[in-house]
Amino acid sequence: MKLENAMTFFCYEHLPQHLQNISYHFHDLALYMADKVPNNEEFRAGLRKLLEAKDCFVRAMLLDEDITDCL
Repeated sequence: MKLENAMTFFCYEHLPQHLQNISYHFHDLALYMADKVPNNEEFRAGLRKLLEAKDCFVRAMLLDEDITDCL
């Protein structure tokens, strides 16, 4: 996975404000790590796990909302 491609998954501007408030922290941390850590397979694994964590926390916020209308 190219770094540029992976970083697009950390974009948050398209999200509603309450989800942006969670997601932007992961974006900022991903940018920081990309600047400080060598781009090797361990870095890419860490970036994937950070993305998984972001997705989990955003979904956790959605669980408090009524999302049953999409079922």
